Amino acid sequence: MSKLTLGSYPHLLGFEQLERLLERTAKSGSEGYPPFNIEQTSDHSYRITLAVAGFSEDELAITVEDRQLVIRGRQRDDSAGRVFLHRGIAARQFQRTFVLAEGVEVGEAVMENGLLHVDLTRAVPETVVQTISIRKG
Repeated sequence: MSKLTLGSYPHLLGFEQLERLLERTAKSGSEGYPPFNIEQTSDHSYRITLAVAGFSEDELAITVEDRQLVIRGRQRDDSAGRVFLHRGIAARQFQRTFVLAEGVEVGEAVMENGLLHVDLTRAVPETVVQTISIRKG
């Protein structure tokens, strides 16, 4: 059985990177922590919201690496000297990765009521009409 690729379609010239993007997205995993929402806030902007209760701003890191938005969280273990009768709130670390399309830029990040909001904007490309001259061979 042969693998279907975008390169096998002659009308999709230059879309090979889309195939690599889909493969990278599939490999990023589908872990469930922390839960998140993605909403469209306008025609050209989005907001990712992660539920990060228990994390402070200095325990979170947001980076853009190779067109991927990476959000990491690492809580400090402050249980020294404390006696827990029940410990249901674990201090666990996480890493969430979101693959960004070309032209999507990360804006500001805001922490509010245990929710981390990260705003994204997509640049609208200008419509360019180009005339190609034909020379004699």
